[in-house]
Amino acid sequence: MRTAYSVETVRAAERELMARLPEGALMQRAAAGLAAACADLIGRVYGSRVVLLVGSGDNGGDALYAGARLARRGAAVAAVLLAPERVHPGGLAALLRAGGRIAGSGTGAGAAASAGVGAVEEAILRADLVVDGIVGIGGTGGLRPDAARLAACVGESGAAVVAVDLPSGVDADTGEVRGAAVRADLTVTFGTHKPGLLIDPAREYAGSVRLVDIGLGDVLPAEAELEALQHVDVARLLPVPGAESDKYRRGVVGIAAGSARYPGAAVLAVSGALRGGAGAVRYVGPAGDAVVSRFPETLVSDQGPAKAGRVQAWVVGPGAGDDASTVAEVLEADVPVLVDADGLRLADRDAVRARTAPTLMTPHAGEAAALLGVAREEVEGARLASARELASRYGATVLLKGSTTLVADAAGGVVRVNATGTPWLATAGSGDVLSGLAGSLLASGLSALDAGSAAAYLHGLAGRFAADGAPAGAHDVAEAIPGAWRDVRD
Repeated sequence: MRTAYSVETVRAAERELMARLPEGALMQRAAAGLAAACADLIGRVYGSRVVLLVGSGDNGGDALYAGARLARRGAAVAAVLLAPERVHPGGLAALLRAGGRIAGSGTGAGAAASAGVGAVEEAILRADLVVDGIVGIGGTGGLRPDAARLAACVGESGAAVVAVDLPSGVDADTGEVRGAAVRADLTVTFGTHKPGLLIDPAREYAGSVRLVDIGLGDVLPAEAELEALQHVDVARLLPVPGAESDKYRRGVVGIAAGSARYPGAAVLAVSGALRGGAGAVRYVGPAGDAVVSRFPETLVSDQGPAKAGRVQAWVVGPGAGDDASTVAEVLEADVPVLVDADGLRLADRDAVRARTAPTLMTPHAGEAAALLGVAREEVEGARLASARELASRYGATVLLKGSTTLVADAAGGVVRVNATGTPWLATAGSGDVLSGLAGSLLASGLSALDAGSAAAYLHGLAGRFAADGAPAGAHDVAEAIPGAWRDVRD
């Protein structure tokens, strides 16, 4: 499992660790890891042209010490000093002793002298590698004009770009990008991941992420702010039938979905549910004929949710149209309920908050925006805050779908992030498959947080398998779930 901690937590851990170590030891560990990552990225260090973008914080010091290591290996290293009067003195001295130089004849980017600025830009455009040490993890908002100009120049160059700890201009705690920011090919982060490296839109700026161990693991708290499950974590969650299992002991999931206009939503939700580990699927709704013709193993009823028979969890909403009465009836059930699509629009917030059994809501950004009363762009730009706010308002676990899916627990605390998906999953009906899959995992006994997390992981992986670099339909994703399940378990 990958874990991410807030800036405040990381800084407290760094202070505790530095108190145990010789002065400067922590920065030297970071610089060594950074230099090694830079060398791996460019391949040949000797004769390469390296430009360091150096701010006033510790990230700038890390960049300078790493640059000194590269210079000793034969690289031509030039440092652009955005705040020459506040540069890390030990790092700068180490770079100069190793044969590095200050770009722009010592004027620095902050000086904005025309001759120096031209030399700085020329150095960047001719570089093989640019190291972004402008702003540390405490930076908020977009880059200031001088730094933004340099970031734009980096974007125009053909250089490989390595960010120190995180790309300058992104928010380490939230993943928000509120202005100009550096786009990196590789981010070398120290001690632990930061939430912004795992959440879009900031994740798009980070490129590949390499974690360098500097010893923080011994002092970080057990519970992180953010978790990203991996194969082994999901494998532990997936239900496995025992020798005495039957279809009812494995769990029965009810699907209340579809309408005369959207029968396909019911079929797709059932397709996901059948592959999610529950022993049986009950379907309630007007699309029974379509469901049975495609999946004859489904138990179909036209008597409404209350008379459909016993279930261990319900899925309600996909393709439901304006069937508010069915949504309300399902919400009254004393079993876990997943609410998706039209169900999100039709569900009464007070009814959701009054539930004693777990509720899992699965909106995309547009649906979340409507529930929160904000613009879609606000949700997409502040995904973590939006998921937490929605979970708090409804007293429900929220799975916010998107390029990085977030699962925020109703009780607060840790948020899980999933990035196994592919842009090819942005296709009609894909969310219906996810709803059925997650509902089936709920019926098998998983908590709302675990069911949502495992379903998002498997769904994303199935999307990759189904697409394999080409367009895929929602039915292809459903059919790829068993392969994703086996890949995780194996």
